[in-house]
Amino acid sequence: MSRARTPAPFAAFEWMIAWRYLRAKRAEGGVSVMTWISLVGITLAVFALIATLAVRSGFREEFVDTILGTNAHVTVYYQAEVNDAGQIDRTVPDYDALAARLRTLEFVTRAAPLVKGQVMASANGRNAGVEVYGISAADLLTIPRIANPEEKQGDIARFGAGIAIGSGIARELGVSIGDWLKLISPDGVKTPFGTSPRVQAFEITYIFTAGRYDIDKTRVYMPFEAAQVYFNREGAADEIEVMVRSPDDVDDYALPLLQAAGDRALVWTWRDASGAFLRALEIEDNVMFVLLSVLVLIAAMNIVSGLIMLVKNKGRDIGILRTMGLSEGSVLRVFFICGAFTGLIGTALGVILGCLFAIYIDTVFSAVNLIAGGGVWDPSIRGLYAVPAKLELADVLSAVSLSLGLSFIVTIFPARRAARLNPVEALRYE
Repeated sequence: MSRARTPAPFAAFEWMIAWRYLRAKRAEGGVSVMTWISLVGITLAVFALIATLAVRSGFREEFVDTILGTNAHVTVYYQAEVNDAGQIDRTVPDYDALAARLRTLEFVTRAAPLVKGQVMASANGRNAGVEVYGISAADLLTIPRIANPEEKQGDIARFGAGIAIGSGIARELGVSIGDWLKLISPDGVKTPFGTSPRVQAFEITYIFTAGRYDIDKTRVYMPFEAAQVYFNREGAADEIEVMVRSPDDVDDYALPLLQAAGDRALVWTWRDASGAFLRALEIEDNVMFVLLSVLVLIAAMNIVSGLIMLVKNKGRDIGILRTMGLSEGSVLRVFFICGAFTGLIGTALGVILGCLFAIYIDTVFSAVNLIAGGGVWDPSIRGLYAVPAKLELADVLSAVSLSLGLSFIVTIFPARRAARLNPVEALRYE
């Protein structure tokens, strides 16, 4: 007599039974409602997780991009020393030679001397505090977010005849291309009676929008020689602005730069300047991921509730199937399919909604801003003009893995309960 062949796991009849259980009848509406609640919960949780991860990645990339696109990767400057007049001096007198030595390093793409200072800008009866960068026209063209900004007015080729200012300054002071901007420095002309403020007017030849609110609202570029005269830096620079091939590896370049710059030199990298903010972003990212993971877990627990109710309502069916020869493993797989299918569909819908949100985030926030009457996103607080979002495959895969993993794991427990149900007890009162 031939022995009966055991059906393979996840056979067609197991899928058929699971599908019939998922399509609950009207009289068993409670099961159907719990299935829909579980489906919606998983969808919203995955959507929130992907949307948050996309905004997080976009915010960090935009923030770092604006840093690297408008600022030096490394700043080389000299330690303070007392000059012949008994004053503290931090200037770099041999800036051309120092810049030339730094350019010999293979990882350095640009080394440009700078003159920097904070002054007051005045026009049309309005005043604003600005930071002036004295730089050569050739070096200005190598700054990505200035030479190729999001928006611009004027011609950067005329930089040598005037100054370049951020769009925030132009808006605040009500000036445009061809207007004259008055710069007032407290450290001005030295007279027998002391130092008097230096007041000088410059023509505005170029207006840029770098993409960072704080930069556009404070940054002014002035020709290097004019800045030397204006800030009393004749024959000297304040620092050397260095750009490197791989900004992410800037910490590895610090020692070679110091060795090339000399004993008096110090270096300040972009990570030193923005490291605290980047670390805060990283901590916030980790906390948000944990919190949203808990949200996914809560949504997955709805699957447990739905399956427990399903097992209770289908106790008679389970007893009949067991007496007909259905094994515990088959019963477990039937109810596992019910829970896993809900988690799978909910995860897929959540991924679609999350990706659509990240792709059309500008449209979404424009609608929200319109409904709220404006002011939803304040660039003066957040530094960026719009909500950035960047979809990364690793973020989507982590959200999918988390959702499916939790959905599959929590499904096992009620499925095991159904598999271990005693058919005699299930049919005793039927």
